[in-house]
Amino acid sequence: MGVLRQLAEYLYIKKRDPKAPRSKWIGYMHGINRISLFMFVAALIFMLVRFVFFRK
Repeated sequence: MGVLRQLAEYLYIKKRDPKAPRSKWIGYMHGINRISLFMFVAALIFMLVRFVFFRK
């Protein structure tokens, strides 16, 4: 599975593969990865706003 496809599934842009194995532990892992990805994107946006609007 490609990295971009996995990111699209984490961000709910693309539907999950119905043939993929289902396990609660894989679900937990994907949930944690989704949270960390959202936090990373939020930090990038915060840094961009801070550097653009609050420059000295």
